Amino acid sequence: MAAMKEQRSLFGEILDWMLAPLLLLWPMSVALTWLVAQGIASRPYDRELGEMARNVARRVVVEQAEPARKHTVRLRTPEGLTDLLRSDDTDQLYYQVLGLRGELVSGDRELPVPEEERATSSTELRFRDDTVRGEPVRIAYLWLPQSAATGETPPLVQVAETLDKRSRLATEIIKGVILPQFVILPLAVLLVWLALARGIAPLNELQHRIRQRESHDLSPIEEHSAPEEVAPLVRAINDLLARLDQSMSRQKHFLADAAHQLKTPLAGLRTQAELAQQEIDAGRQTPQEMKRSLQQIARSSQRAAHMVNQLLALARAEDREQVQKRQDVPLARLATETVRDFVPRAMDKRIDLGYEGPERDDPRCRLAGQPVLVRELIRNLVDNALQYTPAGGTVTVRLMPDPFGQVVVLQVEDSGPGIPEAERELVFQPFYRALGTNVDGSGLGLAIVREIAQQHGAEVTVEDAQKRSPAGTPGTRITVRFHAEPAAA
Repeated sequence: MAAMKEQRSLFGEILDWMLAPLLLLWPMSVALTWLVAQGIASRPYDRELGEMARNVARRVVVEQAEPARKHTVRLRTPEGLTDLLRSDDTDQLYYQVLGLRGELVSGDRELPVPEEERATSSTELRFRDDTVRGEPVRIAYLWLPQSAATGETPPLVQVAETLDKRSRLATEIIKGVILPQFVILPLAVLLVWLALARGIAPLNELQHRIRQRESHDLSPIEEHSAPEEVAPLVRAINDLLARLDQSMSRQKHFLADAAHQLKTPLAGLRTQAELAQQEIDAGRQTPQEMKRSLQQIARSSQRAAHMVNQLLALARAEDREQVQKRQDVPLARLATETVRDFVPRAMDKRIDLGYEGPERDDPRCRLAGQPVLVRELIRNLVDNALQYTPAGGTVTVRLMPDPFGQVVVLQVEDSGPGIPEAERELVFQPFYRALGTNVDGSGLGLAIVREIAQQHGAEVTVEDAQKRSPAGTPGTRITVRFHAEPAAA
């Protein structure tokens, strides 16, 4: 058995979506702060290192030797560099001066030469990161200008410094920025928690008001007291409550009408039984009178049974879950079988009952639906027509398939008194009977027909028959248009 899906918490889900970005952005903030701190810490030391490189460059002199007229590079007062490049307690300083032919004029040989192309006329101070003796350093370097006539490589001056002071300053900046966040972050989480709890409080209040309602109270929920984001949900619930109220009202009305309709045949049945018993006790009951009493009792019981069957049929028609189980419905076969079942009753009333349409298994007359309900629809149409058609009349069940295979039209036409146009919509209401008729019926037949038709997506219309009866009555023709959608095998 599959495990039940765990119920989600709206509060927890919103809290997760708010805290997850916060916890994700915090490490990114630390990384960006570290990069920014490195840049901030490097600027003052870069300026100091660059000034040292310029001071060294000012001491470099390019001289021309007279005999060979060759240029040489020398460093004035190299002993003064000791104070200029004095090492502190934290970092180690290195310097280097290279001559016109790349030879070492003064300084440390370990300093690497920059890889970029040497500038011949630019005196721009540049910086780069490198390593000396396996230790990372920051190097300030510049190419010195030379005489255009020499055509030799310009001298190079470099000053390097280890990164201990820079790292310490960056660490202090990081501590000053990050440590307060360790206090602010839990406080922000707490404030988010309290804000969410306060924001969801109206939902708890709405839930409390709904739980306090009585089971019969289907009045709308006050929408203005709910938050704006919950208002659509409240409107949907109010719409559901209105439909439930309407449905329950219809059911109460239906039950009251059903009880009233059942009371009449049951009361007649009881009265006939009591009269027959009184006549028997008084000794005045003859066999003929006994037979008439039993016939009256049989008719009353038949009316009660017919009423119960109609109520059950209407209940089946309103069962939407049952209708959703689609099957292949052979409409022509159901129509012919229904006509055959009603032939004895039509003969008793001297009514000409006939069928016009395709054969029983015609593939053009198949649709997707519930065969039991469709048969009930046809039975109620034929039963209604036989009830309202006088002796000597005609009732025709007609089935007309669409040559394009789109619809299947079912018609039941009679030669009865007809239905006035003003009452053609009312006859589909439960327990309604057309005015001016003395037919003994339940008033549920056409209500069942419309309910089954709606469940199958069909359309029901009522109109006068094409031909008037010999008695001059307009007759009635009820048409049901089904969509021809055969169910898949």
